[in-house]
Amino acid sequence: MTLLARMLHLSKSISYACGLRDKSEISKAIMINDLDETLAVLLKRELPKGLAEQVHVSFGAPDDQFPPSSVTLPAIDLFLYDIRENLELRSNEVYLDRHMDGTATRTMAPVRIDASYLITAWPSQSVADPSEDEHRLLGEVIRALLRYRTLPEEVLQGSLLDQDLPLPVSTLQPGRLQSLGEFWQALGGKPKAALNYTVTLAVDAAQPEVVGLVTEKVLEFRMQAGNAS
Repeated sequence: MTLLARMLHLSKSISYACGLRDKSEISKAIMINDLDETLAVLLKRELPKGLAEQVHVSFGAPDDQFPPSSVTLPAIDLFLYDIRENLELRSNEVYLDRHMDGTATRTMAPVRIDASYLITAWPSQSVADPSEDEHRLLGEVIRALLRYRTLPEEVLQGSLLDQDLPLPVSTLQPGRLQSLGEFWQALGGKPKAALNYTVTLAVDAAQPEVVGLVTEKVLEFRMQAGNAS
């Protein structure tokens, strides 16, 4: 499927290696809303105070209809365009939580999922030079995000607080889009400066299983008579 087709059907037919069939299942399983809220809190905290009070953090598609009526400019848009399993972090490790009754709960290692955002800046149209203001906004976002190699615990929201593993991030690394030109064409918008930002989550995909443990060992010996000489 071409990038154009993927973008046109993104909201209805996302299907990834983690085995989830639609976007609602993915959102429920890997806490997309909580991740969005976490990134909004992070930016509001790390951007210069005057800018943080003015800028709107959005998660809509940066298409030719942006901004929607619910978003006022200036705005920072984080468009979630790709979700996939991080195969480099795949683990077959099994964890056992032993109980006093001779059983244990067996849990598979979580699946590591990369959530990739394309971040763009949208200046107010009332400024004298929108392009200059756009670059200034994007520069402040880059400065804020580069401060952390993992999402700080103080900004985690909702179910992300229960993550047992740190949430590593990567900024200014190559993204999953093979062609930004096709991307902007698919959305019907004009090309803009953008940066890629990826967060790696841990998803407990397998249900914990209660298993019995070996608590005693029985050894049997069989004596055989030797042959008479």
